Amino acid sequence: MEPTRAEPLDRLRQRTSSKWRAFGDDMLPMFVAEMDYPLAPVIKVALHEAVELGDTGYVDPRSGGRAAARALADFAADRWDWHPSPEYMQTTTDVSVVVVESLRRLIEPGDGVIITPPVYPPFFQFVPEAGGTVVEVPLVDDGESWALDLEGIDAALAAGARGILLCNPHNPLGLVHSRERLEQLSAIVERHGAFVVSDEIHGPLTHTDAAFTPYLDVSDAAREHGIAAHSASKAFNLAGLKCALFVAAGDRMRALIRSLPEEVVYRTGLFGAIATRVGLSEGRDWLDGTIAAIEANRRLLTQQLAEKLPLARYREPHASYLAWIDLNEYGWGEDPARVLRRKAGVALSNGPHFGRQGQGFARMNIACAPELLVEAVDRLAAAAAAAA
Repeated sequence: MEPTRAEPLDRLRQRTSSKWRAFGDDMLPMFVAEMDYPLAPVIKVALHEAVELGDTGYVDPRSGGRAAARALADFAADRWDWHPSPEYMQTTTDVSVVVVESLRRLIEPGDGVIITPPVYPPFFQFVPEAGGTVVEVPLVDDGESWALDLEGIDAALAAGARGILLCNPHNPLGLVHSRERLEQLSAIVERHGAFVVSDEIHGPLTHTDAAFTPYLDVSDAAREHGIAAHSASKAFNLAGLKCALFVAAGDRMRALIRSLPEEVVYRTGLFGAIATRVGLSEGRDWLDGTIAAIEANRRLLTQQLAEKLPLARYREPHASYLAWIDLNEYGWGEDPARVLRRKAGVALSNGPHFGRQGQGFARMNIACAPELLVEAVDRLAAAAAAAA
């Protein structure tokens, strides 16, 4: 599989998205989860056709939304041997809306919802936005790998938490939860009469040396007490087009989806629904090439850090394009990214934003040209040398 090639830097700097406008042209932006690769050609053609037609109105949930749902169902069957029903899905704006609207219907004001830091920073806001209270049960780290703290989750549910907001695969670690671990989680959740809302946006970007397990596929219990958030936006770089899907597999969560106000559906972006359908059904070769490019970069980062920043600790991710780097040994304080924007001209994501466990860490977006990744490490190494 030929790896997807990133756009040239001068062309990337013509983009007007947050990644390319938050900082000046001297900064290497490697923070927000946006890839530097060109759009999949089939998506580009479909969007051009829509513009030519003036097809820029509202999504019809009976056609556009259904087509995106069928595409996801076919993709899931082919890639994950999972067979969700399009009839148990509904489109909306983005994954954050899936999470918040689901939580609003699953909790009472003040109920505890478990999150597992270090984790995607908006998780800390989603729960209170839905009226709940964040309950932190950090991942466990044995020095070689991370995992869900099942004993801690069990204890938190026993103490009154009503459910868990799961990140599957887990951002920022690129951790792909094993089927066995998720089965154990589902048994614990079921025993407490709780629920799981599973953010699975990074699932399509699972690497070739790992196997993604949709939470709703692990047990009959999970199908009843779980609801999942899916989107093609990370896999195909479509965040600005606004389309995600509520996915259920049992009657309880199907009823939740049917209870949604019609406006939740109509806020789906039409271009997002078009791009989702085309990407998941016709863009899989492009996706495979993109994963190949990301896997090459994750190996390159291992080599570059070993040579130039040997005190940094980093485990290669097995999903998505985000590298979680421990920089504690370099004396850049609790938030190395803040220091390195100034001293190295590299914009990374701030580790503490992912929870207290992120102190001394930074997250790097490696969905870029290999030469850009090398330059970024060179800049970080120069900052380390200057400090020494």
